[in-house]
Amino acid sequence: MKANAIPSSKKLKVLFAAAEAAPLIKVGGLADVVGSLPRALQKEGVEVRTVIPLHGPIDSGSFEELLPGKTLNVTTMGKPRKARLFRYKKNVEDSPRREDTPVFLLEGGGYFPRPQVYGYDDDLERYLFFSRAIPMVPGLLSWQPDVIHFHDWHAASIPLWTGSSDIRCGHLLTIHNLAYQGLFDRRFTSASELGDLKGIDWQNAPEQQMSMLAQGILSADVINTVSPNYAREILTPEFGEGLETLLQQRKDRLFGILNGIDTEEYNPALDPHLANKYDISSLSKRAANKSYLQEKLGLVAGRRTPLVGMVTRLDEQKGMDLLSESLQEIFKNYDIQLAILGKGREKYHKMFADLAEKHPGRLSLTIDFNNPLAHQIYGGCDIFLMPSMFEPCGLGQLIAMRYGAIPMVSSVGGLVDTVFENMPDWEHGRGFVFKPYEPVAFMAAVERAVAAYRNNSKWLKLMQNVMAADFSWKASAGKYIDLYKLALSK
Repeated sequence: MKANAIPSSKKLKVLFAAAEAAPLIKVGGLADVVGSLPRALQKEGVEVRTVIPLHGPIDSGSFEELLPGKTLNVTTMGKPRKARLFRYKKNVEDSPRREDTPVFLLEGGGYFPRPQVYGYDDDLERYLFFSRAIPMVPGLLSWQPDVIHFHDWHAASIPLWTGSSDIRCGHLLTIHNLAYQGLFDRRFTSASELGDLKGIDWQNAPEQQMSMLAQGILSADVINTVSPNYAREILTPEFGEGLETLLQQRKDRLFGILNGIDTEEYNPALDPHLANKYDISSLSKRAANKSYLQEKLGLVAGRRTPLVGMVTRLDEQKGMDLLSESLQEIFKNYDIQLAILGKGREKYHKMFADLAEKHPGRLSLTIDFNNPLAHQIYGGCDIFLMPSMFEPCGLGQLIAMRYGAIPMVSSVGGLVDTVFENMPDWEHGRGFVFKPYEPVAFMAAVERAVAAYRNNSKWLKLMQNVMAADFSWKASAGKYIDLYKLALSK
């Protein structure tokens, strides 16, 4: 992965482009990465600017127009549209320990002041507008990047447009989830600027290339996924989502870098959302957080009953079908509690609401994006469950370990890179892992975890093991810098 270094006297400049970034707007793990990786890169001497759309839910008091009266002319779907750029104003009271990198918000065409980030019939058009505008942004900033680091399908067409701008830079595409691709058809290519691009024969292009993400894979100088194991998995038909052939063609430029977490935001010793703060040397204090969480969520109080937590999107990918299929049997055979926080597909909202009614005091469901409660679940649950069908990296298990909650995960993606079960000396491992992806294997992992929980001294050792693991961004930031240099050399 090493490439020729840029001159030591030159400071590497990187422009991040993505659909979301914490803390301004968050739907999933993409926002956590885009919000925290730039800070880690800054500590390593990289100069970073981030651009996201100005979405409707973003607090109107948190930004100001960068250059009032100055607009960009962006042609989308054959029509000229105006774009404006805003600057995020950091709320020091919310994050006093951080030195945030500059974040800018793009608005125009009426595309983004809506209640949600995704889920509209014109999402393709909205994010095409965003991608078309990105190469024009450095001119407004009077700042030229060496590399544009763009994320997922929403920004994946950016390299197609930089050729017509004054920018000459490398391009790195990070794939956070291959399942979301921004699919389009040949009618869309003729209605958009895509059909005017030279060098692309849309009439004869294979179906697998008819997506925004495919265009990013084809045109990026370097590509990475958010864990080494996922980078290997997506080269196979099982996990490639129809793009495995295309990815195989570019596998010499495909790398896997494990996500990190913001260790300032996720720190049980300083977390303002916890009832009782603690660290690896004071784990006895953690019990108060479990009691607080049980009372808050209406679960039966008791230290000896293992409390399982989930902070997740309620979606098939996250293992909701496997969990619902197994839950009745688990409650029948084991004295456990389950606290679920998340939001997603309506059928899962109803499914788990019905199960919560059948198991009062044992199952709590909160359908919401609730950051304080998420922190309280990480800091109060004994076991953190991630029964994912596939998982590019997973941040939940990393945060859970930071808080001393023991992961129970399926053997896929980044979960393989971060969680391992060390049998028979399980106290020297990092959790409980099940494979294959079926109820029998899942139930067996539950049985092992419940039995292990009964051994107080070994469970304490396991908690200390997971809390000692380092999932900060420092190591991964260095690997991203290597990819930036590689993109420049290409």
